Amino acid sequence: MNAPRSIQATNIRSVFVRDLELPAKIGVHSHEKLDSQLIRINVDMATSAEGGPVDDDIANVVCYEDVVNGITDIVAGEHINLVETLAEKIADFCLSDDRVLAVKVRVEKPHIIAEAASVGVEIERYQVLPGDSADDKGTK
Repeated sequence: MNAPRSIQATNIRSVFVRDLELPAKIGVHSHEKLDSQLIRINVDMATSAEGGPVDDDIANVVCYEDVVNGITDIVAGEHINLVETLAEKIADFCLSDDRVLAVKVRVEKPHIIAEAASVGVEIERYQVLPGDSADDKGTK
C-alpha cells in the first residue's frame, strides 16, 4: 500500500468491521433486481491516533457502531448495479469523518457462483490531507 506521506507519518489506530452480512438490492442481472441477496462487507479504517486524549470517551474515537449504521443505511437505499459502486459509497462515507485517514472496503457476494465461497471487490481509498495532492489519493 503506497499511502500518502502524511499518513505514513501519523500515529494510526485501526477500526474495523468484519463480515457484516446484510440483504442488499444489488446486481445487473434481471433476477438480481427482483429480490435482495446477501452480501458480506469488511471495512478496515486507519484512523488518526493523534490529537486529544481518548479519555475513555466514545466521542473521541471513530465509533464502529456508527460505521455499521452508516453502511446499513447505504445498503438499505436504492438498488445498486455494481459491487464497485457500493464499495465506493461505503469508502466515501467512512472518509467523510476527517479522522479516517485511509479505508479498505471489501464487498462480497457469497452465494452467486456455486464453485466459489464468494466473489466481489476490494478497494483502498485515502483521505486527501493538506499538503497532499490528488495524485497521492491511493487506489487498489
